Amino acid sequence: MKKMKDGNDIKDLPPRNSLPAGSSQDSSSNKSSMVGYNDYLMEIMERLTQPPLKREIIPIVGMGGIGKTTLARNVYDDLRIVDYFDTRAWITVSQGYQVIDMITGLLKSIKHAAHELYQEDIGKLYQLLHKSLKGNRYLIVMDDVWDIKAWEDVKRVFPDDDNGSRIIFTTRQSIVARQVQSSGHIQHLKGLDVQESWILLREKAFGKENCPPQLEKIGTEIAKNCKGLPLSLVVIGGLLYKAERTEDYWNYVSENLYSAVSKASHHEYLEILSLSYNHLPHYSRACFLYMSVLPEDYVIRKSKLTKLWVANGFIKPDKSKSLEELAEEYLKDLTDRNLIMVHERVYSDEIKSCSIHDLLRELCVIKAKEEKFLQVLKLENDHFPEVTDNLHHVSIHTNFKDQSTRFSLAQDCDSPIRSVIFFCRNNPNHLSLHFITSFRLLKVLDALTIRFDEFPIEIVELFNLRYIALTYWIKHSFPASISKLFNLETLIVNPGKFKEVFNTSFLPLEIWKMPRLRHLLFVRAFFPYPTDALNGGNFVPLQNLQTLSNVINFRWTKEVLQMLPNLKKLVISYEHDGRTEWSSYCFDNFIYLHRLEVLKCYFFAESYLKYQDPLPVNFAFPPQLKKLTLSGCRISWESMTIIGSLPKLEVLKLKDHAFEGPVWEPIEGEFSQLKFLLLEETDLEQWNADKPHFPILKRLHLRYCYNLLEIPSGFENIPTFQAIELCECSSSVVASAKSIQEMQKDCGNEKFQVVVKDEESNV
Repeated sequence: MKKMKDGNDIKDLPPRNSLPAGSSQDSSSNKSSMVGYNDYLMEIMERLTQPPLKREIIPIVGMGGIGKTTLARNVYDDLRIVDYFDTRAWITVSQGYQVIDMITGLLKSIKHAAHELYQEDIGKLYQLLHKSLKGNRYLIVMDDVWDIKAWEDVKRVFPDDDNGSRIIFTTRQSIVARQVQSSGHIQHLKGLDVQESWILLREKAFGKENCPPQLEKIGTEIAKNCKGLPLSLVVIGGLLYKAERTEDYWNYVSENLYSAVSKASHHEYLEILSLSYNHLPHYSRACFLYMSVLPEDYVIRKSKLTKLWVANGFIKPDKSKSLEELAEEYLKDLTDRNLIMVHERVYSDEIKSCSIHDLLRELCVIKAKEEKFLQVLKLENDHFPEVTDNLHHVSIHTNFKDQSTRFSLAQDCDSPIRSVIFFCRNNPNHLSLHFITSFRLLKVLDALTIRFDEFPIEIVELFNLRYIALTYWIKHSFPASISKLFNLETLIVNPGKFKEVFNTSFLPLEIWKMPRLRHLLFVRAFFPYPTDALNGGNFVPLQNLQTLSNVINFRWTKEVLQMLPNLKKLVISYEHDGRTEWSSYCFDNFIYLHRLEVLKCYFFAESYLKYQDPLPVNFAFPPQLKKLTLSGCRISWESMTIIGSLPKLEVLKLKDHAFEGPVWEPIEGEFSQLKFLLLEETDLEQWNADKPHFPILKRLHLRYCYNLLEIPSGFENIPTFQAIELCECSSSVVASAKSIQEMQKDCGNEKFQVVVKDEESNV
């Protein structure tokens, strides 16, 4: 366990004002996110690292949008805090919390494997969490707590070992803070003054550029009318960031803002935020309003959100770009305006997942209902509220206690509803979708949070469907009648789990009669080989198909690849029984997938076959490949040049003995664009590499590399290097990582991180 530090250590260090994980505006400086709050930050840092040793709770209280989460995130992510605490975990609680979600959320934050969390016995999850924290100095953040009961439900899992552990609460409710902290200081956040408001607004509007002198006075007036609320300043700053920088336009914004504030009473801040919505381009308003389908504090993956936008027809076509590329541009625009928050980014700064602030979500819900665009329906007393006439989109939020509950939405056959999305807790089953057949114009049906015993066959009559997402226990092959959905673009199927084992989907041959398909996503699926198509059958190339995941034991002949000309992402698995030759799968034909950017290949074999029948080196990858994951291949390191020579490869993940052998010596000139490297479960002992072998590497993750002696010291000279993450590696590997960190810091890279997931390797 890490030793308690002298409280003066923190005082002597300058504050680190990094952007929170959800910050989205690339142009703004890091410092802007903490304007006016540096004193709060330093006070909390001191309370986290100074005595007493007994476990303490630190409540942060303030109105919505005041910056509670941003402040907590800055503290949580500070490198000094990361280094000081043995274990950190973060959960967002919200009003409609579920205890099991809180426990599993904390366990996931501590990086427990997914299979450990598949427990119906919440008592076992309590024990697992308590055991994970016991003896460690931990920092827990419970964000957005509305009710003291949320704390009462989980407090017994947090041990008090007199080692300086801390728990941070953020809440809007002063009474919650007082109840959880009967003694001690409560951190109340106040709004910004006019000068601080202008500094924050200016940085959001101009980033690192200077503000023209003629806009200073107008800008100060705009900042004043934001009433000191950081969220309002950030959103209005996003509006100005995207707008023309003229006195006329800024005066126009100032007058509109003053008018909105003057008319407002209870919803003063919503009126301020709505100004930014009113200035959105018409084509992106629907995308923003559609965020109201999400429950409070819900995090959605970019890939899913953009698919929903495309399926709903929100994206205006452009011949020069795909609809998905345009959707990503829409999302980037909304994050630049600070209307959507980035929750997580990947190595290349691309958005991975996002969410929406509570106040902006409230604005979304109000505007969506006013414009008869979307309505959120919550089940109350086993009944839904009445659906607004002429509504286009419905989001159904339920918490079923009775697993056999049946419900319906009474609508005429002429109903204009275009999309229905379910967010159901407790994964109810035995639910009928018969009512859905009245929605003849339906384009989107997302029922992933409902478990169906069988495929809801009634939906194949909804010919306008473009997006289907379902969870059901697959007993038979997928119905051939799915091909009646001629307009279908996205099909997502989760077969559900039984005793932690995923069932397998069997797709019908008729899938080759659906030329508009763009994305097929399954946990496991047997994809039919189009034999009849090759013999003149009534089949067509799936020329629009971009995503295919995860197909089992498929043969990639040239004839098949000609029918999948535009694949961009492919996930495949092979389960080897010794009866089929590896070469029959035609891995060398991957090179003909000319648009493929992401490839994940997983190989599984019975243990007695792993060494008797090694995978032959007959891979050939397309040159435009950007992300590659290999697992279980057991290829020698000498063959790595096949991968290293890929000119655009940015991400490489090697898992479960993808490559074997005690020594890896990369060749200079290869991996010229690699930014992220993961080595997991390898027998590698000696890794001889230097800066020229990985010239622009950003992140290195090593997991279960028990035999590896050290990380190459030459990595200390890579100028782009940002972080090393280790899990169950030797103490010598940890020592080499720390040495690289020190050298990076000596060269001015103060933000370089070394994260060790298991303390045993640090002994």
